Amino acid sequence: MELESLGAYLKSRRDRVTPAAVGLRTYGITRRVPGLRREELAQLAGVSVGYYTRLEQGQAGTASRQVLDALASVLHLDPAETAHLHNLARQPTTSRLVRPRPERPHPRVLTLLASLAETTPAVVLGRRGDVLAWNRTGHALVAGHVPFDAPHRPTGRPSVPRMFFLDSPIRDLHRNWDELARIHVAYLRLTAGRYPTDARLAELIGELAMRSDDFATLWAKGDVADCTVGTMRLRHPTVGDVDVDYQVWLQPDSPDHRLEVYTPHDSTSADALRLLSHQVADQQEADRQEPDQQEADRQEPDQQEADQREPETALSEAPWRLDG
Repeated sequence: MELESLGAYLKSRRDRVTPAAVGLRTYGITRRVPGLRREELAQLAGVSVGYYTRLEQGQAGTASRQVLDALASVLHLDPAETAHLHNLARQPTTSRLVRPRPERPHPRVLTLLASLAETTPAVVLGRRGDVLAWNRTGHALVAGHVPFDAPHRPTGRPSVPRMFFLDSPIRDLHRNWDELARIHVAYLRLTAGRYPTDARLAELIGELAMRSDDFATLWAKGDVADCTVGTMRLRHPTVGDVDVDYQVWLQPDSPDHRLEVYTPHDSTSADALRLLSHQVADQQEADRQEPDQQEADRQEPDQQEADQREPETALSEAPWRLDG
């Protein structure tokens, strides 16, 4: 799938800004565009109409930071949207998609994840939202139906965007799915602007646009947002309704990777998370005991067979004792 261009983004942003929002009076005249006209945006940003038109059509070359900031101001872009605008402006007009190597979490983030123990659910996410690692409570909270060791397989790692739009258990898990879906798509667009040549990212976006009408509708809106804090309202299959606040810890060693940590939103949710951690501990204990039980089950028939052979040995030795 071809990713977004600077011109397409500029057009989608000016379409959403009404003349009244920037102090322009229309005097009741019927307008053919939903938002600002090109000449209106150019005038307010202090650039020529011809230059802005070429910029939107991808024919103006590289725009200066001053021009981009002026456009962002008129379009009322927030910091994430402004960063996306600059990212798009830095893209070469022609670029070849490159398939990056599988991501590997840095040892330091794995150490940090381990230090959280199982009382705090946490997940390490890669550039495209792939799960690179999680602790057992994090796994049980957000995707317990997926094998725990799935992140260990680089070619088969769970993809949070893919699960969110294509996996019905994940959709059923989130009571505020609509809100989180918008955030996921907006963050994916921000990531696409940062890494325009990432072939795996382009393939993911194309797959979701083809297979999910919800994703395609949200993607067409052109929204951009960072994803650092928020609340997930879950209907968990084993602990019931639980609301958790997520916060993202960025990793200096791996800027593409994020450690997402979940904490209870209220006291009821705190009780639910404690129950979940106890369930995880009980399951771990059961998993540890299972190999021992299997070994005991294998040894029991051998012992029974030995017990059955023992009388035969005694009878075979009986004549020796009688002869003595």
